[in-house]
Amino acid sequence: MSSLRRLLVAAATVFAASSAADAQDPARLRRIGLLMPSTQAATTNLVAALEEGLREHGYVKGQNVAMDYRYSDGHADRVPHLAAELVRAKVDVIVTTTDAVVRTVSQHARSIPIVMVNTSDPVGGGLVNSLAKPGGNVTGLTNFSPEISGKRIELLKEAVPGLSRVAYMWNPDLAGAAQVYRDIQAAGRTLNVAIQSAEVRRAEDIEVAFAALAEGPGTALLVQAPNPLLYTRRKDIAQRASDRRMPSMFNRHEYVSAGGLMSYGPNVPHMYRRAAGYVDSIFKGAKAGDLPVEQPSRFELTISLRTARALGLAIPQSVLMHANAVLE
Repeated sequence: MSSLRRLLVAAATVFAASSAADAQDPARLRRIGLLMPSTQAATTNLVAALEEGLREHGYVKGQNVAMDYRYSDGHADRVPHLAAELVRAKVDVIVTTTDAVVRTVSQHARSIPIVMVNTSDPVGGGLVNSLAKPGGNVTGLTNFSPEISGKRIELLKEAVPGLSRVAYMWNPDLAGAAQVYRDIQAAGRTLNVAIQSAEVRRAEDIEVAFAALAEGPGTALLVQAPNPLLYTRRKDIAQRASDRRMPSMFNRHEYVSAGGLMSYGPNVPHMYRRAAGYVDSIFKGAKAGDLPVEQPSRFELTISLRTARALGLAIPQSVLMHANAVLE
């Protein structure tokens, strides 16, 4: 072996050893990029849950980890620019949410590990190869649960006497939306409940959608999940539903706190807290593509008796007994 070749081999060995040691070095300041497709105010509790999880794994802002926050404020066209900013900031990992945003981020950050949270259909949407073996640079947590749509309609039917129609507010363009809508239609047929589609792609569509909804004591509202725009406008949606005396079902308790009637779904802040575990594994040398995607195993039902009284509803004890939280 020539002297030059021995020198190159030695240099490569030192570089590899240095890189491996760097990946395991807990004292090095790591950079985490967090890209949220909603507003800062609307996602405060989710960011807090992620940071709490990081502290549980020994990561403290300003000591051994730095956080780069980006918010698109519900504007999808901003996401590519924010993703590019995080790449230029040379973050070590990106945490983000929803299928569409994860896809956009992955197109800009092909060599940066991505931890997704609260996605609808990561396999069907092509974000990962499989839940058990994601491959690529994306892993994390999904809310994917085929039976959850039917359960939401079932709870509505049990809570609302004479329920005959459910208006579904959704954006068909979101990843996985078509399959969820088919699940909802199937559940409606099984429970003898008609499904009315109310498509919302922009904030101004919300008022138009409500104006087109059928009114009457037998109609309730079901809102798509996850949907950053609808989540950001949750107070407006809950108020409009109440003004029309329309019982409403959502996926997250924040909608109920904003005035909605019921929510049933995974504990999303808990998912963000668990996302910190993925970040920790990646910092310790694991490849994102080798970390299995986690499905929800714990669902929570929240009911607002205050909203129920305003609607003239008496929630049956058979429903209340399953509630994780009841707002008086």
